[in-house]
Amino acid sequence: MLVAIDLLAPLMSKLADKTNMYYNIKKREVYFSLKDSDYQLLEKATTRLGLSARAYHRILKVARTIADLAGSRDILTEHLSEAIGYRRMDKKGL
Repeated sequence: MLVAIDLLAPLMSKLADKTNMYYNIKKREVYFSLKDSDYQLLEKATTRLGLSARAYHRILKVARTIADLAGSRDILTEHLSEAIGYRRMDKKGL
């Protein structure tokens, strides 16, 4: 976990808040750098799974955490897909 925090230091220095627990939708572009195709993937998953706006943002936060733990500055498609998969399992009650 300390490795992930160290990797995030440059990104977090741009933000007043220190963890994604305090994520603010207005800072989305700085905090969640996704490709357009990844935003489309997230929108499609949100529609298919019937998710709320809160769930949408929770997926983003989980994807950010997965990327941090993987040592990635950006959220990659694989991180987003993994976060969507966790949400899908949670919705099915697994």
